[in-house]
Amino acid sequence: MIPLPLARIAEITSGALTGMADPRAVVRGPVVIDSRAVEPGSLFVAIKGTRVDGHDFAAQAVEAGAVAVLASRPVEAPTIVVGDTVAALADLATAVCAELPSTTVVGVTGSAGKTTTKDLLARLTARIGPTVAPVGSFNNEIGHPLTVLKADEATHYLVLELSARHAGHISDLARIAPPKIGVVLNVGTAHLGVFGGKEAIAEAKGELVEALPADGVAVLNADDPLVAAMARRTDARITWYGRAENAAVRAEGVTLDDRGRASFTLRTPSGAAPVALRLYGEHAVENALAAAAAAYELGLPVATIAEELSEAEPRSRWRMEVTDREDGVTVINDAYNANPDSMRAALGALDALAGGRRRFAVIASLLELGEESAALNEGVGRLAAGAGLAGLLVVGPDAGPLLAGAEAAVADASPATRITHVPDAESAVAALSPLLAPGDVVLVKGPRAAGLERVAEALLGGDRR
Repeated sequence: MIPLPLARIAEITSGALTGMADPRAVVRGPVVIDSRAVEPGSLFVAIKGTRVDGHDFAAQAVEAGAVAVLASRPVEAPTIVVGDTVAALADLATAVCAELPSTTVVGVTGSAGKTTTKDLLARLTARIGPTVAPVGSFNNEIGHPLTVLKADEATHYLVLELSARHAGHISDLARIAPPKIGVVLNVGTAHLGVFGGKEAIAEAKGELVEALPADGVAVLNADDPLVAAMARRTDARITWYGRAENAAVRAEGVTLDDRGRASFTLRTPSGAAPVALRLYGEHAVENALAAAAAAYELGLPVATIAEELSEAEPRSRWRMEVTDREDGVTVINDAYNANPDSMRAALGALDALAGGRRRFAVIASLLELGEESAALNEGVGRLAAGAGLAGLLVVGPDAGPLLAGAEAAVADASPATRITHVPDAESAVAALSPLLAPGDVVLVKGPRAAGLERVAEALLGGDRR
């Protein structure tokens, strides 16, 4: 963060200094919402959540070195009191970003693959200049400004992930850090129940390209019709990526190795180079192409892009983490989140990685699917039970449609998949562990609320890699 005195922060946030706060005291960063992350020179933002109220940790934050607290009420510490701490956080990030004219902001959105693409792109931009990008999925109204506030005068690239939980959300985030390049990956079924349909999801995702300036670049997926249609919603120049022939940045000759990792020729307008991904699953090709297209627009040579993509390892946890136990059992931890599209991709990756080995899957009912929830969960159950599994464990409540779909698929399968319904992650581990033999492969995949990462971690003996 650029250094700012408390008086300036109070001015930006329309706040009042209380608690003996020195208006000349300078915040040098970082800005944090967790008192345990405070460093000398920090600004601690007290946010009242459903279970924890940050105001209760204000004194602890100052004792740890925070210059002051940004709070919605007076606390026993130097404080900037504001009406709404989340809104004030956004105001502060907006002001800081406006003072970084030499920083290029790149925004990434889509129904699936945002975090992987952001991680790849941040690796690529780091080759040409200091880069700030969020850790994991800091992509909402809190994580987004916190990431922006990590930038300073030395930052050349700010690579941001933008999520949409309602119409107007991406527009709000884009106002905090106006993007010069906007990458749209896909329009899928994530949060279908919140938006009411894929067209409404497309409308929300397209807010990113609408935020681009006329001299900006919209990086769009040529293989997704709803994304392709967004070209009409921006004055920015369009760069197409994908598998289609008309894509300027595309993958040719895609193959998978025996671990389900893709290799292909990366084709660009200025040449081609071979890529061998270390990421698992064929769906990683689209993420790599999106990152490559944005990096190409920033001037990276195709050979450099291919080299970096080929060396990239998974950076964000619980996303296609593949770990081999000493007994030969392979655990695929893809438990960060799930929707019908990502579930299909994960089962495809399981098929490619397992080959002729026995395979198991641990899943849970998908959430936020609205009126189509029952039908979509039933479809996922059919898909899973028809994927050649030796065993399918369905975890948690409200699993009726998922189980119905799986049982219907089993009736037509040979050999039949063994289906087990268990109440929680611990029960899943207890049910699955005795079934596993050396060489088996287990996919763990479900919505974040299900906490299925605990299954993967238990199967790995507590290994949290």
